[in-house]
Amino acid sequence: MKSPKEFKGVFLHRDPVDMRKAINGLSVIVQEAGMGDLMGPYLFVFCGKRRDVMKVLYFDRSGFALWQKRLEKDKFPWPKKSSVENVQLSTEQFTWLLEGYDVWKMKPHAELKFEKVC
Repeated sequence: MKSPKEFKGVFLHRDPVDMRKAINGLSVIVQEAGMGDLMGPYLFVFCGKRRDVMKVLYFDRSGFALWQKRLEKDKFPWPKKSSVENVQLSTEQFTWLLEGYDVWKMKPHAELKFEKVC
């Protein structure tokens, strides 16, 4: 798979997907769910009910590519309480997700704004 840094963004389909689906079936999901430009520089990420398999679909200059990762013991953290069907991640968050970090529980420091410095 190409480096995630080569893509503009990552679209994650929140609902479980039948992991028997291949390029054509996943492409239909991308189009029907309005996940983004199917042939653009984006990664489209899917997971099954058991959350032990992740599939990543992308267009690579001359055709579609499909990448799969299967975990032997763990499960992928996945958004549960999101009100949107498609979740957008940064490429950095996607890399963390592949490593097993729950990017939905990770919170940065609050941004502070000052009127004046004392």
